[in-house]
Amino acid sequence: MGKPTGFMEFTRELPGKRPVAERLKDYNEFIERYSDEKLNQQSARCMNCGVPFCHNGCPLGNVIPEFNDAVYKKEWKDAYDILTSTNNFPEFTGRICPAPCESACVLGINQPAIAIEEIEKHIIEIAFDKGFVKAKKPNMRTGKKVAVIGSGPAGLAAAAQLNYAGHTVTVFERDDAAGGLLRYGIPDFKLEKWVVERRVKVMEEEGVQFKYHANVGVNVSINDLLREYHAIVLAGGSTVPRDLNIPGRNLNGVHFAMDFLKQQNKRNAGKDPLAAAGIESNILGAEVLATKKNVVVIGGGDTGSDCVGTSNRHGAASVTQFELMPKPPASRTPFMPWPTYPMVLKTSTSHEEGADRQWAVATKEFIGDANGNLKALKIVDLEWTASADGRPAQFTERAGSEREIPCELALLAMGFVHPQHEGLVNELGAELDERGNVKASEKFYATNINKVFVAGDMRRGQSLVVWAISEGRECARKVDEFLVGSSLLESKDQILMASY
Repeated sequence: MGKPTGFMEFTRELPGKRPVAERLKDYNEFIERYSDEKLNQQSARCMNCGVPFCHNGCPLGNVIPEFNDAVYKKEWKDAYDILTSTNNFPEFTGRICPAPCESACVLGINQPAIAIEEIEKHIIEIAFDKGFVKAKKPNMRTGKKVAVIGSGPAGLAAAAQLNYAGHTVTVFERDDAAGGLLRYGIPDFKLEKWVVERRVKVMEEEGVQFKYHANVGVNVSINDLLREYHAIVLAGGSTVPRDLNIPGRNLNGVHFAMDFLKQQNKRNAGKDPLAAAGIESNILGAEVLATKKNVVVIGGGDTGSDCVGTSNRHGAASVTQFELMPKPPASRTPFMPWPTYPMVLKTSTSHEEGADRQWAVATKEFIGDANGNLKALKIVDLEWTASADGRPAQFTERAGSEREIPCELALLAMGFVHPQHEGLVNELGAELDERGNVKASEKFYATNINKVFVAGDMRRGQSLVVWAISEGRECARKVDEFLVGSSLLESKDQILMASY
């Protein structure tokens, strides 16, 4: 606890942002850094709360009060060491995590929570500035070879940990660069790609090998990997989007959100947005642009929000976002007590830039013109009834609310159902759970195939980047135990217990 009275003296303040009119002209990050004084004040708000529920709120088990204390004292090396003891990539989570740790913050009972996410981002950026972040090569190699399939946050975390354990790690990525969703899903205005490249370079210096345009199950044989490697980690993510099969689905102008976002990330990188990276099958035959179009984003989550921000940067005529569920409350209700994660209304920076957000709306039909191009949507308002726990349970269409609205670009942002089965999963013969994910327990991460493990969204289903990193770390420990009988890689529970 840096300052005993800090939480009484200072309130929560977030860093400044570039003005909306200015940031809509480019795809750069726009959140500024704290001044030294503000950073000191924000870290001073962390209390000696006895039982730090933030530990439990964080899927990684970050040791948050301790690194806040180090930040307050300006002990930057200590802050960096504490933070990276549980989190391989705080430069990612510090930018794009929804911060469930803050929802569990004890101060949040009657005050705004500690700005944990921003403090985390400042720690790692200061560490890079001061030269604390250096390649950590293992003292010796075990002679064991591990293949990690997928270079998203789960794959990167598993690869980094297994490399630290002394194994020789090769990451197979089907795209043309590492990062997975970090690279080609999340817009640059939330996560500039030099941040990803900087981390990949460190991992390469540590000895991790990356192979690109390598789609295992298509142009790379899984049987070859099974023969060559002592263990395999599946970390391909949840990549099959949820579709909306209603009349007019095949009209020109109806697209999956991730295709739209990926194309823009390729443009930002100076790449052809339509060029297939080796073996991709989901690249569209035409560019998807929102310029001067009435855009409707169907889906109210983070991916939908990213589509809103990207559409505004394209210069859309209008941007509307639909959510099937009713509008969430602005604050906690008796059905979502502290420290549970509250399902409350969230306004992202993209929403601040302009969007007509509508709740409890269902899309019934895509309407086209004579040339097969989308021109409108037929929609209807919904009336929801709540269950005993306050959650929306059933809906009916509101009589007389059916109507048409103009729309030339509809973006489907309704989440993902499971990993791609064609190719790798089917060829491997991996057992699936009832949701279509690769089946493995959270305790062991082992599939039904000998020496094949799975982590991240490919195992647990669509989730957060912070959960993917946690899964990659925990899976790596189980792979290490499988290869050498025991592991020096600490679990998050071991790290937390050591901090008490």
